[in-house]
Amino acid sequence: MRGVVRTPMTSVTMADVGERAGVTARTVSNVLSGSAAVRPETRERVLRAVEELGYRMNTSARSLRTGRTGTIGLAIPDLGIDYFSDLASRIMIEAERHGWGVVIEQTGARRETELAILSGARRQHSDGLIFQPHALGPGDERHLAGNDRLVILGDRIFNGPVDHVGMANTQAAAMATRYLLVRGHRRIAVIGSNPDVSTVSAASLRLDGYSRELVDRGLPIRDDYVVVAKQWHLRDGATGMAQLLSLPEPPEAVFCFNDTLAFGALHTLAARGLRAPDDIAIIGFDNVPMAEFSVPPLTTIDPGTGQIAKQAVDLLASRVEGRAAAPAELMTDCSLVVRRSA
Repeated sequence: MRGVVRTPMTSVTMADVGERAGVTARTVSNVLSGSAAVRPETRERVLRAVEELGYRMNTSARSLRTGRTGTIGLAIPDLGIDYFSDLASRIMIEAERHGWGVVIEQTGARRETELAILSGARRQHSDGLIFQPHALGPGDERHLAGNDRLVILGDRIFNGPVDHVGMANTQAAAMATRYLLVRGHRRIAVIGSNPDVSTVSAASLRLDGYSRELVDRGLPIRDDYVVVAKQWHLRDGATGMAQLLSLPEPPEAVFCFNDTLAFGALHTLAARGLRAPDDIAIIGFDNVPMAEFSVPPLTTIDPGTGQIAKQAVDLLASRVEGRAAAPAELMTDCSLVVRRSA
């Protein structure tokens, strides 16, 4: 049987792998790094030799040679919110195209955690960071200075000294509200307002789009139809819908500021023996994968999540490869996805 006998302390080198596969150590390096084209049969021999010999690449040495680690960071507020889990999945797919793995951190929307991530102490072993802040906001641009391999997502910080990818929150919310108005609804409520955050946030921008559309149609903005939901979780949507149903004059339609809130609202309707859209129409925001399979399937806004993921990773790659110049400000396209809930 062909093989080598070695003690557990024996260190296998690329040269050993090359000798076993009948190629040079450089060819072994090309196969493992993907840095050059190698014939499929050669690649197969090298990988078989790697497995037989138990070779492990010295990633620290490779990092010192190339200045790259092969990983990027992704910092987001809460993976328990469907949008962020969907976004993370899409970013991982896009990062793989560039040969990157992704290390994900949840900030919990805590300011001290977000600042710690930006400090660089946690970023020494990655090639860059894609970051969606929640606790940081206008006036915190100074904390981004010196972070050239950084892409900011979301609505908290605009016109900073780094690349930024955002979504058209105000226009998208107006689109959702306009759709409900065209369907003949006049008593339209929202779930997801958060008066504790600044005017530059998804909650405030979506409320602004909703309010503008009502005003343009000559309709009042009723305080009892604006439901606060600070967390945007399932329970918040369920509680918000229960609050609206308890009103002397419940709404005819509800615009939820994310799909997770909408799923919670649908649950409350079902628990009360009510149905969407027959009793109350419901529309969400995010078009997460589950929206197609809820009962009924959820009408929602698609904010361009796939576009956000691709643009963010491509911008970061441009920075890492030294191809970028001035910081970019990109805004994704949004669209209405009509299903059965509204």
